[in-house]
Amino acid sequence: MQTLKTIRGGETPVLRKPEGTDGSAIWELVRECKPLDENSMYCNLIQADHFRDTCVLAELNGDIVGWISGYVKPDAPDTVFVWQVAVSEKARGHGLGGRMLNALMERDACDGVTKMQTTITADNDASWGLFRRFAEKRGAELDDEPHFKRDDHFDGQHATEHMVTIDMAVADQQAA
Repeated sequence: MQTLKTIRGGETPVLRKPEGTDGSAIWELVRECKPLDENSMYCNLIQADHFRDTCVLAELNGDIVGWISGYVKPDAPDTVFVWQVAVSEKARGHGLGGRMLNALMERDACDGVTKMQTTITADNDASWGLFRRFAEKRGAELDDEPHFKRDDHFDGQHATEHMVTIDMAVADQQAA
C-alpha cells in the first residue's frame, strides 16, 4: 500500500491493490468517468479479483477515487497493457493518474516489464495527456498506430482505438 501527497483539502489518497469486494464501487466510478466504456459489474469484479496484482485502486477517506485496470500480456511478458484509467472528478487535476501508473510499474508483477500499452481514441485528450506525460517523465518513447478500427472492428459504432506503446527500455538503456 502506498500513500501519496495531499491532493485536496489536506486529504491524502492511498493506492492499493483492489479486493473482490471493490468490484461494484469500481463499476460506479467507471460509469461516472465519461467517456470511458462501461464494462459489466462482473468484469470489474473479475479484474479486482483475478488481476489485482496489475490493477491499482486509489482511495480517499474510504471513497474510491481512482482506478487502473491492467494485465501483463500473456504473449509478451515484457509488456503491461493498461485497460482503463478512471479518476473521479473530485480527485482530478492533481496527477493521480500518473501516480497510479507509477505505482503499477513498481509492483512485483511488473518486474521485467519494459513496455506499457493502452488504446486511446483520437479525441480523448485527457488520456493522451496522461500517457504522454508518463512517457516524458520516464524519458521513454511513445508511439501509436490505429489498432482497433471503426469499420473493421466496431462495425462503425465506435471510434478507432490507437494502440499506444511506451517503450521504457530505451530510457533504461540511456541511463545505463
